[in-house]
Amino acid sequence: MKDPDLSYIRLNKHYVHLPYLYLGIVEAVLLVLAAWISQSFLKPGSGDANALGLAPFEWPPLLVFSLVLSCCTLSMGVYLAMVREGFRSMVLRTVVSFFFLGSLSLYFLELILPQNFLPKGFIFFGVILSTLAVIVARTIFMLFVDTAKLKRRVVIYGAGVRAKKLMDEIEPEINVLGVEVVGCVPNANEQEHVNENIILPYPNDWLDFVKKSHISEIVVSPDERRRAQGDSAFPLNDFLDCKLAGIPACDALSFCERELGKIDITILQPSWMLYSDGFKYSKRRLMAKRLFDLILASAFFLVLWPFMLLTAIAVKLESPGPILYHQVRVGLNGRHFRIYKFRSMRQDAEKNGAVWAQKNDSRVTKVGAFIRNTRLDELPQLYNVLAGSMSFVGPRPERPEFVTDLSQQIPFYDTRHKVKPGLMGWAQLKYPYGASVEDAKNKLQYDLYYTKNHSFLMDMLIMIQTVEIILLGKGVH
Repeated sequence: MKDPDLSYIRLNKHYVHLPYLYLGIVEAVLLVLAAWISQSFLKPGSGDANALGLAPFEWPPLLVFSLVLSCCTLSMGVYLAMVREGFRSMVLRTVVSFFFLGSLSLYFLELILPQNFLPKGFIFFGVILSTLAVIVARTIFMLFVDTAKLKRRVVIYGAGVRAKKLMDEIEPEINVLGVEVVGCVPNANEQEHVNENIILPYPNDWLDFVKKSHISEIVVSPDERRRAQGDSAFPLNDFLDCKLAGIPACDALSFCERELGKIDITILQPSWMLYSDGFKYSKRRLMAKRLFDLILASAFFLVLWPFMLLTAIAVKLESPGPILYHQVRVGLNGRHFRIYKFRSMRQDAEKNGAVWAQKNDSRVTKVGAFIRNTRLDELPQLYNVLAGSMSFVGPRPERPEFVTDLSQQIPFYDTRHKVKPGLMGWAQLKYPYGASVEDAKNKLQYDLYYTKNHSFLMDMLIMIQTVEIILLGKGVH
């Protein structure tokens, strides 16, 4: 195994293994070649190139084609899925990223770019050839590269309560994470709580230990972090030596954020939210997101109005009462607004007051169960998106009655209202359906991650992965 500082590079907050970087370069070349061949089908060249039936290179459309599909690959997390989820997920994500996201993006560019810059036939054949070529390249890569060895090896400094909680968070995901926990090194000031099988002896020389063990990163998570005299002192100089040698250290909160896609509120300090990256204001991003919401909501209305009409008729025919159901929800900065849905429950469902929705809820009608499973009941919320009270992607808005209660029981709960609520969200992708304070607490950790890190590409990823949830009926109650 190579030294860890030679096997990956760090881009922004995330780690990229060099073999995947090389694979990405190869794929970019394949995308250009696939686009060139597609271009040749539609526009034969001249001279020597024509003798081979190939068109001369026209770099601008080829580069745009390659760049768009490469960005789609990154937004779908294909390379990470190759390590975490295996061959089947790689094929699925490749097909979705190219045929769905890539095709839509290229056809949109075809509308706004000069005529015949990206002909429809060129896009059609190019996407098909690119998908086949890239799947073959990735299959060969997975056959000859041991992806298990590409996992970054980390050691946890600490073996007490905090380290135990960190291990409890990691263990359910260990098979799909891009890291391998080598063990825990206890701090002299703490009582050991982690499994004794993973406890490592305290190194006499930290730098020598991390090099010989091929450690990529040190996760600092002791119960006692104050400087002290003697053997119990925090090994600051040792960790600095490791950092200068290319083996960085990070705190448990940042580690969970990066690897698990959530922010652990049990160890979250208010100052961390202020001083860490994220929670940034961008006027251009807000304007772009609003424009995207308006365009997408309008397009959905034009395409889906027949289904909305049929749903309205079915709701009216099955049970007495209004077709639409509205509730007050808490939105951006705590402002209240009305959310609209097709009624899926009996008219007297809340005669005794607001209650959490339950799995297999007896109040749900037969039509209601169907439109919930297919998400048809959510379609009237397109009006909320057009009105500006909601976005397509964001934390799901909650009722004021529940927000008041949850804000008193869960720290930082109101922070989720710093971004506009959405039709779909990161928490809905990462956490199964729940209807309790504990579930709300767990979902909040993913909502905070989105609030801190949301971007256009992340929104696109959430929307694409939500399609899988809708098609398979995951998380619906």
